[in-house]
Amino acid sequence: MTEAAATRTPQSAGGSVSWADALLLSFTQAGYIRSEPTILQPAEPFLDLSGEDIRKSLYLTTDLSGEELCLRPDLTIPVARDYLASARAGQPAGFSYLGPVFRYRWGRPSQFLQAGVESFGRQDRAAADAEMLALALEATTAFGLGDVEIRTGDVALFNALIDALELYPVWRRRLIKDFNRKVSLTDDIAQLTLTTAPGRNEYEGVLAALAGSDRKAALALVTDLMSIAGTTNVGGRTVAEIADRFLEQSTLKAGALPRDAVAVIKRFLAITGDPDDAVAQLRALAKDAKLDLAAAIDQFESRVGFMAARGIDTHQTRFSTSFGRGLDYYTGFEFELHARGDGAEPLVAGGRYDGLMTQLGSATPIPAVGFSVWIETLTQYGKGKETSQGGAA
Repeated sequence: MTEAAATRTPQSAGGSVSWADALLLSFTQAGYIRSEPTILQPAEPFLDLSGEDIRKSLYLTTDLSGEELCLRPDLTIPVARDYLASARAGQPAGFSYLGPVFRYRWGRPSQFLQAGVESFGRQDRAAADAEMLALALEATTAFGLGDVEIRTGDVALFNALIDALELYPVWRRRLIKDFNRKVSLTDDIAQLTLTTAPGRNEYEGVLAALAGSDRKAALALVTDLMSIAGTTNVGGRTVAEIADRFLEQSTLKAGALPRDAVAVIKRFLAITGDPDDAVAQLRALAKDAKLDLAAAIDQFESRVGFMAARGIDTHQTRFSTSFGRGLDYYTGFEFELHARGDGAEPLVAGGRYDGLMTQLGSATPIPAVGFSVWIETLTQYGKGKETSQGGAA
Protein backbone atom coordinates (compact mmCIF):
# COMPACT_ATOMS: atom_id res chain seq x y z
CA MET A 1 0.00 0.00 0.00
CA THR A 2 1.33 3.44 -0.85
CA GLU A 3 1.45 6.14 1.81
CA ALA A 4 -1.06 8.20 -0.18
CA ALA A 5 -3.50 5.30 -0.14
CA ALA A 6 -2.86 4.61 3.52
CA THR A 7 -3.81 8.15 4.50
CA ARG A 8 -7.28 8.06 2.97
CA THR A 9 -9.95 8.55 5.61
CA PRO A 10 -13.78 8.63 5.60
CA GLN A 11 -15.17 11.65 3.80
CA SER A 12 -16.69 14.38 5.94
CA ALA A 13 -20.33 15.25 5.46
CA GLY A 14 -21.03 17.59 2.55
CA GLY A 15 -17.44 17.81 1.40
CA SER A 16 -14.95 16.01 -0.82
CA VAL A 17 -11.91 16.57 1.38
CA SER A 18 -11.28 14.15 4.23
CA TRP A 19 -11.02 15.43 7.75
CA ALA A 20 -7.40 14.33 7.93
CA ASP A 21 -6.41 16.07 4.70
CA ALA A 22 -8.20 19.23 5.80
CA LEU A 23 -6.36 19.05 9.12
CA LEU A 24 -3.00 18.73 7.38
CA LEU A 25 -3.87 21.68 5.16
CA SER A 26 -4.61 23.81 8.23
CA PHE A 27 -1.21 22.91 9.71
CA THR A 28 0.49 23.87 6.44
CA GLN A 29 -1.36 27.19 6.35
CA ALA A 30 -0.12 27.82 9.90
CA GLY A 31 3.44 27.58 8.59
CA TYR A 32 4.27 23.93 9.30
CA ILE A 33 5.52 22.41 6.06
CA ARG A 34 4.79 18.77 5.35
CA SER A 35 7.37 16.17 6.31
CA GLU A 36 7.19 12.67 4.81
CA PRO A 37 9.77 10.41 6.53
CA THR A 38 10.37 6.94 5.14
CA ILE A 39 8.26 4.16 6.59
CA LEU A 40 11.29 1.90 7.24
CA GLN A 41 13.42 3.37 10.03
CA PRO A 42 16.46 2.36 12.11
CA ALA A 43 15.15 0.59 15.20
CA GLU A 44 17.92 1.80 17.52
CA PRO A 45 16.54 5.30 18.25
CA PHE A 46 13.14 3.91 19.25
CA LEU A 47 14.70 1.25 21.49
CA ASP A 48 17.15 3.69 23.04
CA LEU A 49 14.58 6.40 23.74
CA SER A 50 11.54 4.31 24.64
CA GLY A 51 13.31 1.34 26.22
CA GLU A 52 13.47 -2.32 25.31
CA ASP A 53 9.86 -2.70 26.45
CA ILE A 54 8.76 -1.24 23.11
CA ARG A 55 10.47 -4.09 21.22
CA LYS A 56 7.46 -6.38 21.60
CA SER A 57 5.32 -3.77 19.83
CA LEU A 58 7.67 -3.13 16.89
CA TYR A 59 7.70 -4.76 13.46
CA LEU A 60 11.38 -5.53 13.08
CA THR A 61 13.70 -6.75 10.34
CA THR A 62 17.45 -6.76 9.68
CA ASP A 63 19.24 -5.65 6.51
CA LEU A 64 22.27 -7.33 4.93
CA SER A 65 24.67 -5.19 6.96
CA GLY A 66 23.10 -6.44 10.19
CA GLU A 67 21.36 -3.15 11.05
CA GLU A 68 18.06 -3.63 12.84
CA LEU A 69 15.20 -1.79 11.12
CA CYS A 70 11.53 -1.32 11.93
CA LEU A 71 8.30 -0.01 10.48
CA ARG A 72 7.97 3.40 12.13
CA PRO A 73 5.89 3.11 15.35
CA ASP A 74 5.38 6.88 15.50
CA LEU A 75 6.42 9.94 13.51
CA THR A 76 8.06 12.27 16.03
CA ILE A 77 11.48 10.60 15.94
CA PRO A 78 11.50 10.13 12.11
CA VAL A 79 10.56 13.81 11.57
CA ALA A 80 13.28 14.87 14.03
CA ARG A 81 15.88 12.71 12.26
CA ASP A 82 14.99 14.18 8.87
CA TYR A 83 15.24 17.71 10.31
CA LEU A 84 18.70 16.99 11.75
CA ALA A 85 19.85 15.62 8.38
CA SER A 86 18.63 18.74 6.54
CA ALA A 87 20.29 22.09 5.87
CA ARG A 88 17.88 23.69 8.38
CA ALA A 89 19.23 21.73 11.34
CA GLY A 90 19.68 24.05 14.33
CA GLN A 91 17.47 26.76 12.82
CA PRO A 92 13.84 27.38 13.78
CA ALA A 93 11.63 25.17 11.62
CA GLY A 94 8.16 23.68 11.86
CA PHE A 95 6.83 20.51 10.26
CA SER A 96 3.49 18.75 9.95
CA TYR A 97 2.80 15.18 8.96
CA LEU A 98 0.09 12.67 8.16
CA GLY A 99 0.80 9.01 7.55
CA PRO A 100 0.53 5.44 8.74
CA VAL A 101 2.42 4.13 11.74
CA PHE A 102 2.84 0.51 12.75
CA ARG A 103 2.64 -0.86 16.26
CA TYR A 104 1.24 -4.11 17.66
CA ARG A 105 -1.72 -3.14 19.85
CA TRP A 106 -3.21 -6.40 21.14
CA GLY A 107 -6.51 -6.95 19.35
CA ARG A 108 -6.60 -3.62 17.54
CA PRO A 109 -5.31 -2.72 14.06
CA SER A 110 -1.53 -2.54 14.03
CA GLN A 111 -1.48 -0.01 11.19
CA PHE A 112 -3.16 3.30 11.93
CA LEU A 113 -2.97 6.95 10.94
CA GLN A 114 -1.09 9.59 12.85
CA ALA A 115 -1.01 13.31 12.13
CA GLY A 116 0.85 15.97 14.02
CA VAL A 117 3.15 18.96 14.28
CA GLU A 118 6.77 19.29 15.42
CA SER A 119 8.50 22.61 16.12
CA PHE A 120 12.31 22.76 16.34
CA GLY A 121 14.77 25.47 17.29
CA ARG A 122 12.46 28.08 18.84
CA GLN A 123 13.99 29.75 21.88
CA ASP A 124 10.67 31.28 23.02
CA ARG A 125 9.70 28.06 24.73
CA ALA A 126 6.63 29.26 26.64
CA ALA A 127 5.10 30.81 23.51
CA ALA A 128 5.88 27.72 21.43
CA ASP A 129 4.28 25.46 24.06
CA ALA A 130 1.11 27.55 24.01
CA GLU A 131 1.02 27.49 20.21
CA MET A 132 1.18 23.69 20.21
CA LEU A 133 -1.78 23.44 22.57
CA ALA A 134 -3.75 25.96 20.50
CA LEU A 135 -3.10 24.01 17.29
CA ALA A 136 -4.02 20.76 19.03
CA LEU A 137 -7.35 22.26 20.08
CA GLU A 138 -7.93 23.40 16.49
CA ALA A 139 -7.40 19.79 15.41
CA THR A 140 -10.21 18.53 17.64
CA THR A 141 -12.46 21.36 16.45
CA ALA A 142 -11.77 20.36 12.84
CA PHE A 143 -13.22 16.93 13.67
CA GLY A 144 -16.36 18.45 15.19
CA LEU A 145 -15.27 18.29 18.83
CA GLY A 146 -15.41 21.76 20.31
CA ASP A 147 -15.56 20.72 23.96
CA VAL A 148 -12.67 18.55 25.13
CA GLU A 149 -10.94 17.92 28.43
CA ILE A 150 -7.46 19.47 28.57
CA ARG A 151 -4.98 17.70 30.85
CA THR A 152 -1.58 19.32 31.37
CA GLY A 153 1.56 18.85 33.39
CA ASP A 154 5.20 19.90 33.45
CA VAL A 155 7.95 17.37 34.12
CA ALA A 156 10.45 20.26 34.36
CA LEU A 157 8.80 21.30 37.62
CA PHE A 158 9.32 17.82 39.10
CA ASN A 159 12.92 17.67 37.86
CA ALA A 160 13.60 21.10 39.36
CA LEU A 161 12.18 19.95 42.69
CA ILE A 162 14.30 16.78 42.78
CA ASP A 163 17.42 18.77 41.83
CA ALA A 164 16.75 21.36 44.54
CA LEU A 165 16.38 18.62 47.17
CA GLU A 166 19.95 17.47 46.35
CA LEU A 167 19.18 13.76 46.67
CA TYR A 168 21.65 10.98 45.92
CA PRO A 169 22.03 10.56 42.12
CA VAL A 170 20.51 7.06 42.20
CA TRP A 171 17.40 8.38 43.96
CA ARG A 172 17.10 11.22 41.52
CA ARG A 173 17.23 8.78 38.57
CA ARG A 174 14.78 6.37 40.15
CA LEU A 175 12.18 8.98 41.07
CA ILE A 176 12.33 10.68 37.67
CA LYS A 177 12.18 7.34 35.86
CA ASP A 178 9.15 6.25 37.88
CA PHE A 179 7.46 9.61 37.33
CA ASN A 180 7.83 9.31 33.54
CA ARG A 181 6.53 5.75 33.53
CA LYS A 182 3.51 6.61 35.68
CA VAL A 183 4.61 4.40 38.55
CA SER A 184 2.84 5.31 41.77
CA LEU A 185 5.31 7.69 43.38
CA THR A 186 3.54 7.40 46.71
CA ASP A 187 4.29 3.67 46.85
CA ASP A 188 7.78 4.25 45.42
CA ILE A 189 8.67 6.84 48.05
CA ALA A 190 7.33 4.59 50.80
CA GLN A 191 9.60 1.80 49.56
CA LEU A 192 12.63 4.08 49.34
CA THR A 193 12.18 5.36 52.90
CA LEU A 194 12.57 1.89 54.36
CA THR A 195 15.97 1.47 55.99
CA THR A 196 18.14 -1.49 55.15
CA ALA A 197 17.74 -4.45 57.47
CA PRO A 198 20.59 -4.95 60.01
CA GLY A 199 23.31 -7.50 59.43
CA ARG A 200 26.11 -7.84 56.96
CA ASN A 201 25.54 -8.28 53.24
CA GLU A 202 27.78 -10.59 51.23
CA TYR A 203 28.52 -7.59 48.99
CA GLU A 204 29.22 -5.22 51.92
CA GLY A 205 32.60 -4.12 50.55
CA VAL A 206 31.26 -3.35 47.09
CA LEU A 207 28.31 -1.45 48.55
CA ALA A 208 30.60 0.64 50.74
CA ALA A 209 32.79 1.49 47.74
CA LEU A 210 29.76 2.56 45.71
CA ALA A 211 28.01 4.63 48.39
CA GLY A 212 27.45 8.13 47.06
CA SER A 213 29.02 7.36 43.67
CA ASP A 214 27.56 8.42 40.36
CA ARG A 215 26.49 5.85 37.79
CA LYS A 216 29.62 6.22 35.64
CA ALA A 217 31.91 5.41 38.56
CA ALA A 218 29.68 2.53 39.65
CA LEU A 219 29.63 1.05 36.18
CA ALA A 220 33.43 1.24 35.94
CA LEU A 221 33.90 -0.52 39.29
CA VAL A 222 31.39 -3.30 38.59
CA THR A 223 32.83 -3.81 35.09
CA ASP A 224 36.34 -4.21 36.55
CA LEU A 225 35.12 -6.66 39.19
CA MET A 226 33.23 -8.76 36.64
CA SER A 227 36.22 -8.72 34.32
CA ILE A 228 38.41 -10.06 37.10
CA ALA A 229 35.80 -12.76 37.73
CA GLY A 230 35.73 -13.59 34.02
CA THR A 231 32.02 -12.95 33.46
CA THR A 232 29.94 -10.41 31.53
CA ASN A 233 26.47 -11.10 32.91
CA VAL A 234 24.75 -12.72 35.85
CA GLY A 235 21.33 -14.30 35.59
CA GLY A 236 20.75 -12.64 32.23
CA ARG A 237 21.42 -9.13 33.58
CA THR A 238 23.92 -6.87 31.84
CA VAL A 239 26.84 -5.13 33.54
CA ALA A 240 24.92 -1.85 33.47
CA GLU A 241 21.88 -3.43 35.14
CA ILE A 242 24.05 -5.03 37.81
CA ALA A 243 25.86 -1.72 38.43
CA ASP A 244 22.55 0.10 38.84
CA ARG A 245 21.34 -2.52 41.32
CA PHE A 246 24.53 -2.27 43.38
CA LEU A 247 24.35 1.52 43.32
CA GLU A 248 20.74 1.48 44.48
CA GLN A 249 21.56 -0.88 47.34
CA SER A 250 24.57 1.18 48.38
CA THR A 251 22.45 4.33 48.54
CA LEU A 252 19.84 2.58 50.67
CA LYS A 253 22.65 1.42 52.96
CA ALA A 254 23.68 5.05 53.38
CA GLY A 255 20.32 5.88 54.94
CA ALA A 256 16.65 6.41 54.17
CA LEU A 257 15.22 9.17 52.04
CA PRO A 258 15.07 12.18 54.39
CA ARG A 259 11.62 12.56 55.91
CA ASP A 260 11.49 16.27 55.13
CA ALA A 261 12.21 15.49 51.47
CA VAL A 262 9.40 12.91 51.44
CA ALA A 263 6.99 15.48 52.85
CA VAL A 264 7.99 18.07 50.25
CA ILE A 265 7.61 15.60 47.36
CA LYS A 266 4.20 14.48 48.57
CA ARG A 267 3.03 18.08 48.97
CA PHE A 268 4.30 18.87 45.48
CA LEU A 269 2.52 15.89 43.88
CA ALA A 270 -0.78 16.87 45.53
CA ILE A 271 -0.95 20.16 43.60
CA THR A 272 -3.70 19.99 40.97
CA GLY A 273 -6.47 22.03 39.39
CA ASP A 274 -6.44 25.57 38.04
CA PRO A 275 -3.00 26.59 36.66
CA ASP A 276 -3.08 30.00 38.38
CA ASP A 277 -3.81 28.37 41.73
CA ALA A 278 -1.06 25.86 41.05
CA VAL A 279 1.46 28.68 40.52
CA ALA A 280 0.55 30.16 43.90
CA GLN A 281 0.82 26.76 45.61
CA LEU A 282 4.19 26.07 43.99
CA ARG A 283 5.62 29.41 45.11
CA ALA A 284 4.34 28.80 48.65
CA LEU A 285 5.94 25.33 48.67
CA ALA A 286 9.27 26.70 47.44
CA LYS A 287 9.22 29.40 50.11
CA ASP A 288 8.28 27.05 52.96
CA ALA A 289 10.85 24.42 51.96
CA LYS A 290 13.50 27.05 51.15
CA LEU A 291 14.02 25.63 47.64
CA ASP A 292 14.99 27.57 44.53
CA LEU A 293 12.29 26.63 42.01
CA ALA A 294 11.86 30.14 40.61
CA ALA A 295 13.06 29.47 37.04
CA ALA A 296 10.78 26.45 36.52
CA ILE A 297 7.77 28.18 38.09
CA ASP A 298 8.37 31.36 36.06
CA GLN A 299 8.44 29.30 32.85
CA PHE A 300 5.20 27.57 33.83
CA GLU A 301 3.51 30.88 34.66
CA SER A 302 4.72 32.44 31.41
CA ARG A 303 3.25 29.53 29.43
CA VAL A 304 -0.11 29.97 31.14
CA GLY A 305 -0.05 33.63 30.10
CA PHE A 306 0.66 32.76 26.46
CA MET A 307 -2.12 30.15 26.55
CA ALA A 308 -4.59 32.79 27.72
CA ALA A 309 -3.34 35.20 25.02
CA ARG A 310 -4.22 32.54 22.42
CA GLY A 311 -7.80 32.41 23.65
CA ILE A 312 -7.45 29.21 25.70
CA ASP A 313 -9.59 29.28 28.83
CA THR A 314 -6.90 28.25 31.29
CA HIS A 315 -9.46 27.88 34.08
CA GLN A 316 -10.94 24.99 32.10
CA THR A 317 -7.61 23.18 31.83
CA ARG A 318 -6.78 20.47 34.33
CA PHE A 319 -3.21 20.89 35.59
CA SER A 320 -1.49 18.35 37.81
CA THR A 321 2.11 18.24 39.02
CA SER A 322 1.93 14.41 38.86
CA PHE A 323 0.77 14.31 35.23
CA GLY A 324 3.18 12.52 32.90
CA ARG A 325 2.89 10.84 29.51
CA GLY A 326 5.11 7.86 30.25
CA LEU A 327 7.88 8.71 27.76
CA ASP A 328 11.37 9.40 29.08
CA TYR A 329 12.28 12.01 26.46
CA TYR A 330 9.79 14.66 27.64
CA THR A 331 11.57 17.50 29.46
CA GLY A 332 8.87 20.09 30.19
CA PHE A 333 5.28 20.86 29.19
CA GLU A 334 3.08 17.82 28.54
CA PHE A 335 -0.58 17.65 27.57
CA GLU A 336 -3.41 15.41 26.44
CA LEU A 337 -6.82 16.23 25.00
CA HIS A 338 -9.61 13.81 25.87
CA ALA A 339 -13.24 13.48 24.88
CA ARG A 340 -15.37 15.01 27.63
CA GLY A 341 -16.69 12.27 29.91
CA ASP A 342 -14.99 9.45 28.00
CA GLY A 343 -11.28 10.03 28.22
CA ALA A 344 -9.70 6.61 28.40
CA GLU A 345 -7.50 7.36 25.40
CA PRO A 346 -6.18 10.75 24.29
CA LEU A 347 -7.41 12.32 21.06
CA VAL A 348 -4.28 14.47 20.82
CA ALA A 349 -1.14 14.32 22.96
CA GLY A 350 2.26 15.97 23.06
CA GLY A 351 4.75 18.13 24.85
CA ARG A 352 8.29 19.48 25.05
CA TYR A 353 11.30 17.24 24.43
CA ASP A 354 14.40 19.46 24.42
CA GLY A 355 16.79 16.58 25.08
CA LEU A 356 15.78 14.47 22.09
CA MET A 357 17.96 16.19 19.47
CA THR A 358 21.24 15.54 21.29
CA GLN A 359 20.14 11.95 21.87
CA LEU A 360 19.63 11.66 18.11
CA GLY A 361 23.13 12.98 17.39
CA SER A 362 22.94 16.79 17.42
CA ALA A 363 26.19 18.35 18.62
CA THR A 364 24.26 21.13 20.38
CA PRO A 365 20.92 21.16 22.21
CA ILE A 366 17.91 22.18 20.08
CA PRO A 367 14.57 23.11 21.67
CA ALA A 368 11.69 20.97 20.43
CA VAL A 369 7.97 20.67 21.08
CA GLY A 370 5.11 18.99 19.25
CA PHE A 371 2.05 16.78 19.34
CA SER A 372 0.43 13.80 17.66
CA VAL A 373 -3.18 13.42 16.55
CA TRP A 374 -4.85 10.01 16.71
CA ILE A 375 -6.93 10.16 13.54
CA GLU A 376 -8.99 7.01 14.06
CA THR A 377 -10.06 8.06 17.56
CA LEU A 378 -10.96 11.58 16.45
CA THR A 379 -12.86 10.20 13.45
CA GLN A 380 -14.80 7.88 15.72
CA TYR A 381 -15.87 10.67 18.06
CA GLY A 382 -16.50 13.07 15.17
CA LYS A 383 -18.79 10.58 13.43
CA GLY A 384 -20.59 9.93 16.71
CA LYS A 385 -21.23 13.63 17.12
CA GLU A 386 -22.58 13.93 13.59
CA THR A 387 -24.92 10.98 14.21
CA SER A 388 -26.19 12.39 17.49
CA GLN A 389 -26.97 15.68 15.74
CA GLY A 390 -28.81 13.94 12.92
CA GLY A 391 -26.05 14.41 10.34
CA ALA A 392 -24.39 11.89 8.08
CA ALA A 393 -22.37 9.26 9.88
